[in-house]
Amino acid sequence: MALSSATRRYQRRVILLAILYAALLFSAVYLLNRHMVGGAAAYLIGVLPALPVIGFFVAIGLYMTEERDEYLRMLLVRQSLIATGLSMTGATLWGFLEGFDLLPHLVGYAWPILWFGGLGLGSCVNRFVEGRTE
Repeated sequence: MALSSATRRYQRRVILLAILYAALLFSAVYLLNRHMVGGAAAYLIGVLPALPVIGFFVAIGLYMTEERDEYLRMLLVRQSLIATGLSMTGATLWGFLEGFDLLPHLVGYAWPILWFGGLGLGSCVNRFVEGRTE
């Protein structure tokens, strides 16, 4: 099946964002772990790797609005709902257990990682559900 133009644009965006993320993350880790910057510059450098991650969410939203095929859009919406449910459930459970000192602190950027994993799980659910209906 040929990819839609919206899918191709989405894939290009994600590839560019992934390259940018890797470059910014490695640079930030290198500079900050070696205490090569301080003050406001350290905060700026610390935030830079988050920007492509935010861009991933924007790219997914753009894809949802640009995709003309309602079926493909529905599949992405289902994936996103599964990812959101998984990550918010995880954050809620962990937050309560952490609040009662039953689990250690977990850094906040772990939840988007879980969300992206949830997209993968949502893709598996889509394949299972849609394969059953054929």
